[in-house]
Amino acid sequence: MQPQFETRLATTPDEIALAQRLRYQVFVEELGGDGPLVDHEQHLEKDHFDPYFDHLLLYDHNRPSELSVVGVYRIMREVGAKQAGGWYSANEYDLSVLETSGRRLMELGRSCLHADYRGGVGLMHMWQALSEYVQTHEIEILFGVASFHGTNTEEFAAALSLLHHRYLAAPNHRVHAIGPTAISMGMMPLEAIDRPAAMRAIPPLIKGYLRMGGKVGQGAWVDHTFQTTDICLILDVADVDRHKTAHITSSWADP
Repeated sequence: MQPQFETRLATTPDEIALAQRLRYQVFVEELGGDGPLVDHEQHLEKDHFDPYFDHLLLYDHNRPSELSVVGVYRIMREVGAKQAGGWYSANEYDLSVLETSGRRLMELGRSCLHADYRGGVGLMHMWQALSEYVQTHEIEILFGVASFHGTNTEEFAAALSLLHHRYLAAPNHRVHAIGPTAISMGMMPLEAIDRPAAMRAIPPLIKGYLRMGGKVGQGAWVDHTFQTTDICLILDVADVDRHKTAHITSSWADP
């Protein structure tokens, strides 16, 4: 049976709970993450930022209602960040160059798809809805952390180094990793990197942003709670090659 997709923003606590239940399935059950507000009894992955984000949901109405949310994107604009006391990414990165830029900012995070929908067109529906959201609110810069799964950074040394050498953001967008778990991404010189192998090791979601002109911040951040190594992606809407957006396909289907 073909999926019957719908994308919309959550408007009720029950809809947000459906998003948190999918996040639990992906980030906790699949990837081994945890957190102080994770509700293991109810199978909800949540944090104190959730009330300040918009939650973009992908529904498949051919599934039972309690299982109908099959994709999630969490979105926060500046009004939400002010209410929350800051951006989620500020726990890992110094965002001052973006915050003082005078540009309209939007933070993305907690993107995930149900395993049955990866490699399909579901995320294309989400990206279309996200694009409409950006246009409606006249967003100029998108940013947020994206992850390599695992905390053994030696496994990602070539990929992180390639990102550092080839995709580092310009100084006016270059956020910096902060804190005791921040690490340098430039672990290998460019000439020592097997570039095709390094590119294959970069998670598909990150590659999707890079294809549209996305850049990365300075340094990575090791998240021992979620068992990930995070980078910060920055996408200036003015730099997006709109022809390329039509070619972002199943490679986005990465939790």
